[in-house]
Amino acid sequence: MNNTFRLAEYKALLYRLLLGYLFYFISRVLFFAFNTNLFAVDDLSTLLKLCYYGLAFDTTALLYVNSLFIILSILPLWINTQARYQKGLGILYLVTNLFFYATNFIDIIYYRFSQVRSTKATLDLLSDESNKKALFEHFTWAYWYVIIIYILCCIAWAWLYYRVKVKPTPMVKPKTYFISSVVAVLLIMTLVVGGIRGDFKHSTRPINMVDAYKHVTIPNQGDIILNTPFAIFRTLSSNSFKIEHWTNEAYINANLKPIKQYNSNPAVKPNIVIIICESMAREFWGSMNRNTNIPNFKSYTPFLDSLSDSSLIFTNAYANGRQSIHAVSSVLAGIPSFQTAFTSSPYAKQKIQSLVSICNSMGYETSFFHGAANGSMGFEGFGSILGMKNYYGRTEYNNEKDFDGIWGIWDEPFFQFVGKTLGTQKQPFMATLFTLSSHDPFQIPEKYKPRFKGGPLAIDKCVQYSDNALRQFFNYAKTQPWYNNTIFVITADHTNQTYYPEYSKQVNRFAVPILFYSANKAYALKGVRTDFAQQMDIYPSLVSLIGYNKPFRSWGRSLVANLPTEPPRVINSTGNIYQYMEGNYIYLFDGKKITGIFAANDKGLEKNLADAPHTAEMDKGLLNCKAFIQDYSDRIVNKKLN
Repeated sequence: MNNTFRLAEYKALLYRLLLGYLFYFISRVLFFAFNTNLFAVDDLSTLLKLCYYGLAFDTTALLYVNSLFIILSILPLWINTQARYQKGLGILYLVTNLFFYATNFIDIIYYRFSQVRSTKATLDLLSDESNKKALFEHFTWAYWYVIIIYILCCIAWAWLYYRVKVKPTPMVKPKTYFISSVVAVLLIMTLVVGGIRGDFKHSTRPINMVDAYKHVTIPNQGDIILNTPFAIFRTLSSNSFKIEHWTNEAYINANLKPIKQYNSNPAVKPNIVIIICESMAREFWGSMNRNTNIPNFKSYTPFLDSLSDSSLIFTNAYANGRQSIHAVSSVLAGIPSFQTAFTSSPYAKQKIQSLVSICNSMGYETSFFHGAANGSMGFEGFGSILGMKNYYGRTEYNNEKDFDGIWGIWDEPFFQFVGKTLGTQKQPFMATLFTLSSHDPFQIPEKYKPRFKGGPLAIDKCVQYSDNALRQFFNYAKTQPWYNNTIFVITADHTNQTYYPEYSKQVNRFAVPILFYSANKAYALKGVRTDFAQQMDIYPSLVSLIGYNKPFRSWGRSLVANLPTEPPRVINSTGNIYQYMEGNYIYLFDGKKITGIFAANDKGLEKNLADAPHTAEMDKGLLNCKAFIQDYSDRIVNKKLN
């Protein structure tokens, strides 16, 4: 038998990867068995279902661990079947797999203390320990039986690995061998990339830790779905949340007021509809740019501009993050994302007080709508963590004729679905709609191409289309009995393409619109505001409007209460730099030192005042920035978000 098509090698590779799934399943069952009291898993079928969902996360972890092994197994090197080469592959396979496999066993014990899967943050905490040797000796002695089980698993894994061997075979027909190998390499590496991402869909981001929680109603069960190598790999590129001690709690409480309380009393609880528009930044709205003096400015949002005339709008508002999921956590829970995305961290699964939980406590029906594949962007998983009662995605829409071919359901038909679904819900309801069509590759339905010509940017025509879809949604909503007592909030998740130089400036790369509208004039939601506003302010604003009178956690402020004790401020991050705006200044802070102070109207950050003599306002602004970061990390790490 010759080795022209290398079938024996490919079969052996598949067998060796399948062994990984087997032993990850074993470690998952052991993880549950040793921590049964921490999970509300009442029967075998539930456990098996969690193990099934875990396959996607196991795939990503195993492909990360075995990437080099896979490459060396499939490259056409002509010596692949030789005994020495196969011996080297075996050593590489067992060393890498058993090393990372050990982390699952570490979490069998460590989980009962941390109650999160170990991540890079865990490794960072361990690196700061001064008594590593003592800790290692203690855990080795106290949990020797786990080490024994791990060793037995390793022996079994190695034994099974060598049950299937690749025997030396002669290579004939070199040209055929090489061509078939190249085809196989391309096919296998495509599968590897898809496996690492979590699927091949263009509409979904790479699978992340938060995605495990979309499958469960009890957040801790998501940790059964996860595995520790996956958690470590997915957080390697992120910075840890670090506890700082720049100021004291008294200063934080007096100046940031992270615990707020409002005293409103509406006659009837209003419905809430929050619309987060994909990429529809402030640059595209005419109503948000009437006083910007941008030469030859063109609006692509005629409906939203007309709605703005009857709304309370904020023309100096900003996003608190850079990605769609960051906007969801900022708007619904008042939690921004800086260097480390909160929603991708192990801390995301803790109990979180949010607009969702407050509305749930007040008897609201809470729902999230997004026309993409269920699970896209991590919305379903994070919504589950917040306690969202209903999730409506492409699956629930259930009509593929309206699929755009890449991301999900076109905005116009999906918005009509939202309106009709809300009509079936008991009032009061709180709904979040995340739009979809104004997204790369910037397509619109064929029938609208003659109507929406767009502008110099590819996204312009999509903004026109989504704006019109919102027009149709509001036209329908006006005919419904729930409309007159509904508060609508419209914002964007983040910015996208820019055309005008004003919006290419660093600060304005976060420039988003914020609009509050209600047909019920009792809420007095009308006017134009130019003071600082941010996505985090939407949460406390709505809490104050619906009449929740108990204390609650929020780093934002109510945009409608306008309390003098809650000054306007904005915070976000460019990646490694915090960008903080308050009063007359913009502050840049790298976590250790101030890197820039600029006038509030210097959105291009052209004149750095950091080296000039500091005013009292500058010093206070910088301290407030540090206080914010300190309280943010403290509440996240120490689970004080509830």
